[in-house]
Amino acid sequence: MDPKAVVEQLAKLVAPEQINTNEDDLYVASADRYKKYAFARNVLDVPAPVAIVYPKTAEQVSELLKFCNEYDINVIPRAGMTATEGGLENWKDTTLVIDTQKLDQIVKIDTYNSQATVQAGVPLQVLEDELRKLGYTTGHSPQSKPVAKFGGLVATRSIGQFSTLYGGIEDMVVGLECVFPDGTVSRVKNVSRRAGGPDIRHIVIGNEGALCYITEVTVKIFKYYPENNKFYGYLTKDIETGIKILREVMVNGFRPSVARAYSEEDAAQHFYHFYEGKCIVLFMAEGPKGIVEATGVAIEEAVKKFEEGIIKQVDSKLIEDWFNHLNWSQQDIDDEYAEMRTNASHAGYTTEISADWETIPKIYDAVIARVRAEFERADDLTMLGGHSSHSYLNGTNMYFVYNYKINCEPEDELITYHHPIQKIIVEETLKHGGSMCHHHGIGKYRSEWTKDEHGSAYYMLEKLKEAFDPKGIMNHGTIYPVKELNKYIYQQD
Repeated sequence: MDPKAVVEQLAKLVAPEQINTNEDDLYVASADRYKKYAFARNVLDVPAPVAIVYPKTAEQVSELLKFCNEYDINVIPRAGMTATEGGLENWKDTTLVIDTQKLDQIVKIDTYNSQATVQAGVPLQVLEDELRKLGYTTGHSPQSKPVAKFGGLVATRSIGQFSTLYGGIEDMVVGLECVFPDGTVSRVKNVSRRAGGPDIRHIVIGNEGALCYITEVTVKIFKYYPENNKFYGYLTKDIETGIKILREVMVNGFRPSVARAYSEEDAAQHFYHFYEGKCIVLFMAEGPKGIVEATGVAIEEAVKKFEEGIIKQVDSKLIEDWFNHLNWSQQDIDDEYAEMRTNASHAGYTTEISADWETIPKIYDAVIARVRAEFERADDLTMLGGHSSHSYLNGTNMYFVYNYKINCEPEDELITYHHPIQKIIVEETLKHGGSMCHHHGIGKYRSEWTKDEHGSAYYMLEKLKEAFDPKGIMNHGTIYPVKELNKYIYQQD
């Protein structure tokens, strides 16, 4: 079906004001923040979608998906537009972006049962602000909190800065509603726990729009105790000392809301005014007073155990101030784009992985050594380091962070810089038995390793796609590898 005919058919399904064909908006909708430098320089090399549609109900989503399924039209679900792995990027000529903008109602806040129900287009910050008035919090605080929306948070298996205490989004979702390509609307009911077969919530959570469209979510909410917050920070001799301290706190059964360890290079970005060229480990404890006090004692005991690696304690006010300025607003995003339009440099690319406690330091050392030795543009790197920011009883994550000067054409930046570095990180992670994606998801630009990530379990993932999206209309190229990979990821001969 040609683009004009698609738009004509859409007008029979939704009102005219729910259809957007503005060229500038379609350009924005053709990619996500994975290609932020190319976007800023106006050189995106992917096709624009035919239109952006803003359904108001699950029933409208159902009609839209049935239409797209019948005519083999690719669908990209979209929410807060903060995706970082190409999950919103378009690789098809005939594509419809279905945006959650008008699915924007807070359905119910239920403090007695500690849960809240929202439509997929409700911004996280909006619900958080309403909960704070009642003395509650979502407990979810990704850096994109001011602009992220619930549909995207659930679809990408998001995690927040306070995950060590509250968990990831998968730990918060109670129930949900979603729509499949054949138009079926499915609702997973809100209960505290059940053993009614496999946990079908997880077909939806983390599906990245490759299986279904999320329309409504119910999440847990928590009592908010800002008066009890305590902050701890220490300079350490190396990042491994910080990781050992994180592990000590976690395996002893304590759950600080924030627990992080930074390499020297990464610390320089965040704590330049006090890091003194050293690594940093930091914590935040929150919740009821007794729990916070006990957690603080546990942190101090862990630091004491590894005091040979501790250089000095940091003023807690400095750590608190950093936390208070960590999230990015839309203005911060706009300012970053403006900076890229005038400066040929890239700041803040990350590849986040996870593994057990014993393996994480090995992966970190192997990656840093290989990048410095093998990356042909190593001289252009302005920063190469990492930090651990999400810890568990049996392991932790590692954010590899790298910045660089760009000495190539804007459209070649990813192929020249980011992809070779990410390839090394993924290879070393998989070789050591870790996961190549802790919480940003696979998107399109890690899908070449999806089969390696899952091994024999890929059979189950593949069968989900065959069962729920047999015609392959949902977010083509995301999670599931496709032939276009070589076109967009690697330089063509």
